[in-house]
Amino acid sequence: MVALSALFRNLLSNLSDLAPLVFVIAFFELAVLRQPIPNLFELLVGFLLVLAGLTLFIRGLELGLFPLGESMAHAFARKGSVAWLIAFAFALGFGTTVAEPALIAIAEEASEIAAAADVVADTDAARESYAFGLRLTVALSVGFAIVLGVIRILKGWPVHVMIACGYGLVVVMTAIAPREIIGLAYDSGGVTTSTITVPLVTALGVGLASSIKGRNPMLDGFGLIAFASLTPMIFVMAYGMLI
Repeated sequence: MVALSALFRNLLSNLSDLAPLVFVIAFFELAVLRQPIPNLFELLVGFLLVLAGLTLFIRGLELGLFPLGESMAHAFARKGSVAWLIAFAFALGFGTTVAEPALIAIAEEASEIAAAADVVADTDAARESYAFGLRLTVALSVGFAIVLGVIRILKGWPVHVMIACGYGLVVVMTAIAPREIIGLAYDSGGVTTSTITVPLVTALGVGLASSIKGRNPMLDGFGLIAFASLTPMIFVMAYGMLI
């Protein structure tokens, strides 16, 4: 009963979150464009599937991914092995990002555009190589970002100074990187912080900050996602310069 009650609360919460989106679409379709909503039945079915998927996904995070990330962070902190913690942080960032559906989609789209613009050969092998190289670059950057974030928590470094320096580097690289790669680099920073990466990385940061004496989970536990959004822009622009 407790599980069903929690699931129902998540369902109502997601319904309230989706309600403004439904209202906006309906308002512009009916009041501004003054036309009936196309494929209304399919849209309703899709909305119900989205609602069900979000509800189950969020419940899964609460039951599995968040506790898993926090428990592993506590375990590594108790073990006292910084090397293993760093290795786990990199593997977590790399593994979750390389499997990120949003990154796979944008890499495939980028390879198609690159082939059409004669940046790479218009062959399946060349497009796949370009897409894989982009995914690998972004995944490596997020692995590096999570390692950097973990070291920041261990050392107590101020997050705002590191983020400011990082975006300063982004501005400098934007001025010298090929124009064709800049937009893709900026978008790569956004797609990394999606459904798979965010829950585990957040749980790792909060769990680690909770396990270390003198660290505040609210002040020190968050910020890893900011690094995961920042470093792909730097790495992808560097990747564009190299290729």
